[in-house]
Amino acid sequence: MSAIDYDLKKIKAFAFDVDGVLSPSTIPLSSEGEPLRMVNIKDGYALQLAVKYGYEIAIITGGTSLAVKTRYEGLGITNIFQGSAKKLPVLTAWMESKGLEPDEVAYMGDDIPDLQAMRHIGLPCAPHDACTEAKQTAIYVSPFGGGYGCGRDLIEQVMKAQGVWMSDARAFGW
Repeated sequence: MSAIDYDLKKIKAFAFDVDGVLSPSTIPLSSEGEPLRMVNIKDGYALQLAVKYGYEIAIITGGTSLAVKTRYEGLGITNIFQGSAKKLPVLTAWMESKGLEPDEVAYMGDDIPDLQAMRHIGLPCAPHDACTEAKQTAIYVSPFGGGYGCGRDLIEQVMKAQGVWMSDARAFGW
């Protein structure tokens, strides 16, 4: 049984912010001033598994980084939108291009720039360390923090509700 109060069988797609969601809110800087991001291996496993099962996935981030592009392309994600200061137009264009209705999408965001996107879709979610407004907007607040498994938590619950988590050999590899 899921902790999420939503009909998870409707979900066909996931959209994620990066900083504060798929990576922790604190970002070290290189000596050149380049933001360095940590990523969670369990989030990565769930993301690549969701891709294998045909879920649409979008990464929508205000930042721009070759490392972010490389990381998520390496997991099979092709819809990576960087430099997205305004996330709602990016989200709606992606949804339209994929033929997705708002109630078929889960979006996880952690801060003010995510609020419009979160309010547009059926299943808005936030990590437990998100800002107050994001948590108030969310239908589901993960018990995991940004960069510490909140993405995996969401994907796993959806896939379990749909009966595809660990359902065949695709689960046992990258």
